[in-house]
Amino acid sequence: MTETTLQVDCCIAGGGPAGMMLGLLLARAGVSVAVLEKHGDFLRDFRGDTIHPSTLELIYELGLLEQFLALPHQKTEKLVAQIGDDAFTIADFTHLPVRCPYIAFMPQWDFLNFLAAQARTYTGFHLYTRAKAVDLLRSGDVVTGLRAETADGSMTVHCKLVVGADGRTSKIRTKAGLVPQTLGAPMDVLWFSIPRAPGDPAQAMGRFDAGRIFVLINRGDYWQSGFVIPKGSAEQVRARGLPAFRAAIAGVAPFLGDRLDTIADWEQVKLLTVGVDRLEQWYRPGVLCIGDAAHTMSPVGGVGINLAVQDAVAAANILAGPLRDGTVTPEHLRQVQRRRSLPVRVVQRLQVIVQKRIIGTVLTSSSRPQLPRVVLWLLRLPFFPRLPARLIGLGLRREHIRTPVR
Repeated sequence: MTETTLQVDCCIAGGGPAGMMLGLLLARAGVSVAVLEKHGDFLRDFRGDTIHPSTLELIYELGLLEQFLALPHQKTEKLVAQIGDDAFTIADFTHLPVRCPYIAFMPQWDFLNFLAAQARTYTGFHLYTRAKAVDLLRSGDVVTGLRAETADGSMTVHCKLVVGADGRTSKIRTKAGLVPQTLGAPMDVLWFSIPRAPGDPAQAMGRFDAGRIFVLINRGDYWQSGFVIPKGSAEQVRARGLPAFRAAIAGVAPFLGDRLDTIADWEQVKLLTVGVDRLEQWYRPGVLCIGDAAHTMSPVGGVGINLAVQDAVAAANILAGPLRDGTVTPEHLRQVQRRRSLPVRVVQRLQVIVQKRIIGTVLTSSSRPQLPRVVLWLLRLPFFPRLPARLIGLGLRREHIRTPVR
């Protein structure tokens, strides 16, 4: 076992969408940066796989769109909800004023590997896998680096700024004494895969029926599937057995009935414990949290990756110069939070409303859901699906890449 010591401008804990995008943008701007990822690679199933139009626009701004779209992906131009026997277009992305007016569904490991490959073209970028942040270094009240455990031994990183991009169970957040405010969620999600057949629908969709909500995401030759369950009920679902679980799926999506026996073991079904929370303050002197570490999002709308990437772009725009010059202060960190706080608060507020008034109601009902007449009227207006498309696809405060290449 060895002990490694590094000196960089910025150390990022977490190699998810926020961490990798920030690492790429800082290195591109001439900042020396180390990204620490606790896993050995990015290959993990049932993570967010939605690349929104605003993120695709950022990749275009980097001059990488053609290369990116050469990776395997599926385009979704509309989000559809099946409520009983009726189908409604909830969001129509085709009218958005962007180069890619659609959501690209791509395995997150492909997205992260792509960002890592681009970042490695800059000499100031360093990615360390199997490197788990365990504590912060301090000089008085100022964070001056972190300690990590790696496959080869301990690692000490001295830096001007530590960024916590290490997800909803953030070690950096905890060690910095930043406590999230919990907003709650009435549901969890069981994720699994089901083979697609040639006659299946093409678009991603959500299906709502009495006491059941089922999400289907087209991943080419299979459906990435999410069965929404009441919060904390996963053990009860498992106790009823796989035949009952398969029957529940068939009840809400009958066209899948002939292939549900492919769910042969509970090991194929992964639990996503849904939570919605946010930090009242994202930073302390020398440390900043972004992405899920600062604000855990509900899967409603699939906007978690989009917001994490937008956080990273805003942070790079504000911090690249001060990090490069050695002049970064808590005021710069406050500017990042001030820039990103409103979009987060608004989206989380809308997610909580949807969870309580729609998802929670459906999950506790024994009858087929009925939409209020005013909602039915709105959904039938041709232009209405463009409004949620802007919120989901672009967000409230779009970020653009302002950092020059150094």
